[in-house]
Amino acid sequence: MKFSTILRHIREGLKNVGRNGWMTFASMSSIGISLFILGVFMLLAMNVNKLADQLDSQVQINVYLQTGTAEAKAEEVGRLIKRIPQVKTVTFVSKAEGLQRFRESMGEEGREALDGYDEENNPLPDSFEIEAFDPQQIAYIAKQIEAINLTDPEKSIERVKYGKDTIEKLFSITNAVRNIGIVIVLGLTVMAMFLISTTIKTTIIARRREISIMKLVGATNSFIRWPFFIEGAIIGFFGSLVSAVILMFGYSQMVESTSATVGLYMIQFATMDEVMNSVGGAIIGLGTLLGIFGSTISVRRYLRV
Repeated sequence: MKFSTILRHIREGLKNVGRNGWMTFASMSSIGISLFILGVFMLLAMNVNKLADQLDSQVQINVYLQTGTAEAKAEEVGRLIKRIPQVKTVTFVSKAEGLQRFRESMGEEGREALDGYDEENNPLPDSFEIEAFDPQQIAYIAKQIEAINLTDPEKSIERVKYGKDTIEKLFSITNAVRNIGIVIVLGLTVMAMFLISTTIKTTIIARRREISIMKLVGATNSFIRWPFFIEGAIIGFFGSLVSAVILMFGYSQMVESTSATVGLYMIQFATMDEVMNSVGGAIIGLGTLLGIFGSTISVRRYLRV
């Protein structure tokens, strides 16, 4: 295709956008509203997933050693745990450090009650805190650690604790939330595609006479299609751009006004960079593609060009 022909198609596409003002406005509004609703649920799903990831990342295994386990033996157990491929970090917590943490967690009254304990009569054992690369592998790692203890003649590990029932419920809830979010977003995407394509089809059907005249004077199919494709892309791009800008502005205001409150609960929202790159980019790209898609289907099937 010649460069001059491309310029002509672009020029005609732009003219069509301005010439059919109300129909263009209706198409852009349909795209903007549909993608705004989709974007709201995408933001919700994104932040719910981020919260689920935060909950998952806080899951860890506590391995308590037998009281009186020698330092060399504790180091050996730590090395064996580190060899488990799914283990990300292994942190040794001495009984003195454990007692200090316990004091801090008990508040002022608890600290006074624990003042009588020191290194000599400390009832707490040495322990390890273990994090996994994939929190979903916590149960498997715990079994591997228990297997290490079975092969240890001294049975240095007293118990392995990770809150089995609670963790399984947590993972089932977070997985369900993620799956529900995906289903809702996909459903709204299909609905948005249907509404947008229907609106654009209506726009092009209203100009059937114009296309018929172009066919009568000998215009080829591609010559007729391209201005409509470009018109659809322009309508889709600007309709989705308006939607994305409103979403980004509203989200930034919401995060700014609630960050202090949710921060008290250690909850982190998705950052603006994450939102702009994923949700903003997806909304604009989807809107542009839907504009082109609606024009393509309408011109080819409904107008039989």
